[in-house]
Amino acid sequence: MSSWRRDAASGLVILVPILVILIVLNWLYSRMADLPVVRTLPQPYGVLVALVVFVMLVLSVGYLMRTTAGRLVERGLDSAMNRVPLIRILYNASKLAVETALTGTEDLQKPVRLETWPGIRMTAFKTGQTTNDGREVLFMPTAPNITTGFVIEVEPDRIEATGESVEEALTRILSAGFAEDDHGIDIAVEDVAEAAGDGGDETPPD
Repeated sequence: MSSWRRDAASGLVILVPILVILIVLNWLYSRMADLPVVRTLPQPYGVLVALVVFVMLVLSVGYLMRTTAGRLVERGLDSAMNRVPLIRILYNASKLAVETALTGTEDLQKPVRLETWPGIRMTAFKTGQTTNDGREVLFMPTAPNITTGFVIEVEPDRIEATGESVEEALTRILSAGFAEDDHGIDIAVEDVAEAAGDGGDETPPD
């Protein structure tokens, strides 16, 4: 790759995520500014008031969830949402995505590799659970959406530790493999000129 293409690629890697974040923030600001109550207030004070109200609402609901009544409300809400076919998928996916983003990776077990087919390895995470017959329960996420995947039961001797952190494994999965670090592998490559010189004494066939 030429130097200018390498520089352009490096610049895009830095700037594109920042631009995406700015576009999302601008979209959120515009949506909040268009709310009926916020629209009547002078801007940007109306958006600030809406943010304060939203934060207070989040803290209040979070405090309520710590009580017995809050847990009963959450259980009833989950039961009601799971009875509606389409809403059930959206509700569970969004809830899992928020839990994954906010709880961080400290609750995840160490990543491992599993040879699903001969010569093919896939990344999975230990759940810390085992079956009655001694198999490890693993979660194998899909890329780049880690909120979906497969729960599999595997013999312990088929599991290979990756020796990497949870963040490194998640980065590889979320980027669909494009963020994989280039560790490199030493390969013995024979120089073309030397190979030609070694075979120079041979007489080509008629």
